[in-house]
Amino acid sequence: MSEVKEQDRQKDEAGQAAIKRLSKPIKGWTLLAQAFTVLSAVLSFVPYLALVWLGDIFLSAQGSGEAINAMQVHKVVRLLIMAFLSKLFFHSLSLIITHFADMKLRFLIRQSIVERLSRVPLAWFSQTDSGKIRNAVQDDTKTVHTVVAHAPVDMLNAILAPVVLLVFLFVLNWRLALIGISTIPLYFLLQWISMKDMGPKTAEMNGHLAEVSSTMIELVAGIKVVKAFAKTGEAHQNYSKAAAAFSKSYWEWCAPLIGLCSIAGELISAPLLLFINLAGGAWVMGRGLATLPQVLACTLIAIVLPVAISSVANITWSYQMAGAAAIRLCELMDTPIIPEAQTLQKPKDLVVEVKELTYSYGDTQALKGVNLTLKPNTITALIGPSGSGKSTLATLIARFDDPETGSICLGGVDLRKLSSKELYDKIAFVLQDPMLLHASIRRNISLAKPNASMEEVRKAAKIAQIDEFIMSLPKGYDSVLGTDCSLSGGESQRISIARAILADAPILIMDEATAFADPDSEVEIQKALSALVQNRTVLVIAHRLNAILGADQIAVMEEGKIIALGTHEELLQQPHYQALLKQGGFENKR
Repeated sequence: MSEVKEQDRQKDEAGQAAIKRLSKPIKGWTLLAQAFTVLSAVLSFVPYLALVWLGDIFLSAQGSGEAINAMQVHKVVRLLIMAFLSKLFFHSLSLIITHFADMKLRFLIRQSIVERLSRVPLAWFSQTDSGKIRNAVQDDTKTVHTVVAHAPVDMLNAILAPVVLLVFLFVLNWRLALIGISTIPLYFLLQWISMKDMGPKTAEMNGHLAEVSSTMIELVAGIKVVKAFAKTGEAHQNYSKAAAAFSKSYWEWCAPLIGLCSIAGELISAPLLLFINLAGGAWVMGRGLATLPQVLACTLIAIVLPVAISSVANITWSYQMAGAAAIRLCELMDTPIIPEAQTLQKPKDLVVEVKELTYSYGDTQALKGVNLTLKPNTITALIGPSGSGKSTLATLIARFDDPETGSICLGGVDLRKLSSKELYDKIAFVLQDPMLLHASIRRNISLAKPNASMEEVRKAAKIAQIDEFIMSLPKGYDSVLGTDCSLSGGESQRISIARAILADAPILIMDEATAFADPDSEVEIQKALSALVQNRTVLVIAHRLNAILGADQIAVMEEGKIIALGTHEELLQQPHYQALLKQGGFENKR
């Protein structure tokens, strides 16, 4: 149990350090806002001083039977108005500054995240929950807003203003001051008892909340599959367990505190403070040790003091919540990037050479000493059972990540010595998931060539067998996917193929684009692919063996190794290839 508390304490400290790190770019703005907050807090006692002066003027006039001195009253009222407006001006100005600083910080954080994610290995995206990225970019930046736009001002004001008022109380009448703060020490004692483990407990709660959020996103994302296979009950179990763990942890923390917090709240409630201060003030005044204006001013201050003090607890809670959000943002901003060489080279040709390649996912060895050469204008097919390393090899050739050992060269140059632009000018992809944007069809096709003319876009679409369908839509190529139209799997795939055609890269990586297409769509896709592969170096991950029978070379993979390499005819006697043929129902194709 002590280890858990220590971990939660470390999370709390890490959260505060993350907030400090994120706030560093706007430190100057924060200090300026706090300077105006100091001026606002210093002026907080003036309205009460004016109240006492006005009371003394009126009582003096009543006691002497003389007329009220209008000039004195006007002077005090002007002081009151000026002090109030100045206090309001300085406080508003400080909040305006921190809100502008917050907007700047949000922009900087999101810009930093986008810049970072543009340089991370593409494989990272397939290994990372998209919900976590969305939460960080949208929700976590909003959570941090409170401690950036409000906390620096509100916390300082909540500490300084009560100090100024307290000093004023004792200067005005120390006896009334003692009566006014009589319940506050007990309030602080109860608050300290209830908040002593707040940091670690909040860190623990945030951990449970993150688990609830993750399982909920997982449940919603897979709801179609869940319902299709009647596994709704099982799918809810992870979410239910996470929710139950959060509920239990929260109740164990908060239940014992309900009584303490209720008592603490009553100690600074307005009715109790009014009773104590008015009764105590009447007693002091009856002994000639205070005036009525002093009693009224001290009573009003006594009511205001706890409100300012209690806001410190709320801001502290905001810091705890923002700490977890700040950690997630910092982790995203620290995501390891794929390095780019200082001295870049250009490939001398289009030969792709894979040499002694090894790669792991954590403890799982995905590739082991792989060697393969892709010659220009040839088709190489990768086949093998699921988990044999086909997709991993293909993505490494596209530099979705870097290998642990070995190298991949394009035109005699290691991919790590090529610029990203140089590499992706040479390599294009057609994957099972087309990954289309919520944008116009024209924008989706011209993604790799944004300045392409409409004629070029339509030419690529015609080759991909999709132009006729697009032109049948009311808005044609300006139709926004997901808003103006919805595409079938085959139509989406042909948009993806049109995109690859327009990119016109000499090397093409395909992850069996027809694997999940319906028969009608498959015919159209095959026509499009036939046009696409012309005069290109093609690496295809084959899920249907009839797609690779005409390949120039077939690489048979198993357990991260290439165990056989050759043409269809050359591999017919190879046991693993025979097994794959039999498994695919092609044993008669010999």
